[in-house]
Amino acid sequence: MGLFISKAHAAEAGESPLHQFEIHSLIDISAGSTNLSFTNSSLWMVIVTLAIILLLAVGMRRGSMVPGRLQSIAELSYEFVANMVRDNAGDGGKPYFPFIFTLFMFILFANMQGLIPKTFTFTSHIIVTFAMAAVVFIGVTVIGIVKHRFRFLTLFVPAGLPIFLVPLLVPIELISYIIRPITLSVRLFANMMAGHTLLVVLSGFAVSLSGFFVLPALAPLAVTAAMYGLETIVAFLQAYVFAVLTCLYLHDALHLHDH
Repeated sequence: MGLFISKAHAAEAGESPLHQFEIHSLIDISAGSTNLSFTNSSLWMVIVTLAIILLLAVGMRRGSMVPGRLQSIAELSYEFVANMVRDNAGDGGKPYFPFIFTLFMFILFANMQGLIPKTFTFTSHIIVTFAMAAVVFIGVTVIGIVKHRFRFLTLFVPAGLPIFLVPLLVPIELISYIIRPITLSVRLFANMMAGHTLLVVLSGFAVSLSGFFVLPALAPLAVTAAMYGLETIVAFLQAYVFAVLTCLYLHDALHLHDH
């Protein structure tokens, strides 16, 4: 309900639905012509990181046989990502579990905290999601090259491909590989931005109708409530999809065409 009130106040003040995505400098820092300012986006990244560390540190501090709430959340998160890595990247993906676990938790907490009033959803910015996707893409490519050397290039030649189709399909495979960081980042950014924008629009619609009749405002308010629930699910799913695709890309780099 607090989110509805916050969104409604913004709409009532005549703010644009995109106002919530604006980045503001909190501490001005510059190095020559480079702007290194500490922004509201940076602040919420720090808050999310500290929240994850606090959850895991406090939850696993005692390690009781009968876990409490925080310990259960920490253990379930660990098991969930461990199963994800094992099922999608294979046994060879175990050494990379800490990275994938960190990535999943960071995106999940970032998406979830964006649903709290007065917070900032930094995963709604393409520069943030693309930076994470670029790290995944470069890391997976380096792992594949180090493990397979020149044999890594066979990744772009589907197994059993007739020789006369190689000139046609290799460029397609290469392009689909190169655009991975773009599709990975745009999927997360677009879902977060579109969902939050729609919440503001629906909230503003409910506020404008309530000025005339109460009953007509209940419909957009009910839709907004449903959208809030849907956005909560989407926040989890987008973190899951990002992590799963990272595991699949890692599997390709480790095993090439061995499925």
